[in-house]
Amino acid sequence: MQPVDKASWLALLEEQVESHIQEAVQHFQNLDESTLCQPSLSGGWSIAQCLAHLNSYGHYYFPYLKQGLERPLETTSNDTYVGSWLGTYVIRLMDPERSRIKFNAIKQHQPTKPTSPHSVVAAFIDQQELMLRLLKMARQADVNNSRIPLSIAACVRLPVGDILQFMVVHTKRHLIQAKRNM
Repeated sequence: MQPVDKASWLALLEEQVESHIQEAVQHFQNLDESTLCQPSLSGGWSIAQCLAHLNSYGHYYFPYLKQGLERPLETTSNDTYVGSWLGTYVIRLMDPERSRIKFNAIKQHQPTKPTSPHSVVAAFIDQQELMLRLLKMARQADVNNSRIPLSIAACVRLPVGDILQFMVVHTKRHLIQAKRNM
């Protein structure tokens, strides 16, 4: 991937996360429990299950991201982001605007029917607000060199920047899926 201006790239990610928060508040926060738990007509996940799936990724990645973003800068060049080839590939596959490939969630990220769908929505909004804070931390951090193990294959590690972008694209994908259930 070509180097991009880190400030512009982070601003774009922040805009997308702000949009995710607005969508969750506008579309999901005040829905009744039966609507939140209604499975998709195609047999897919309910709204609450889509959000619970995203929450499970947040539970895994946010501690690693926070730790990676708190590390002191190891390089003097901090004004660009360069995605890894694997990260760029995974992000492209997950991006709903570039790929229509369907994936099966691994067992640890498969949502069950939530007992409190409103708490799932609230947790999702909280996680998106945390994501905004992490993106602000990334302005002063090296997003290229600190690496995080993948939740689906811990032996594979991607740069913090790739994980930040993956989380935003992954969220976008499942918000589209959740809104189809309305």
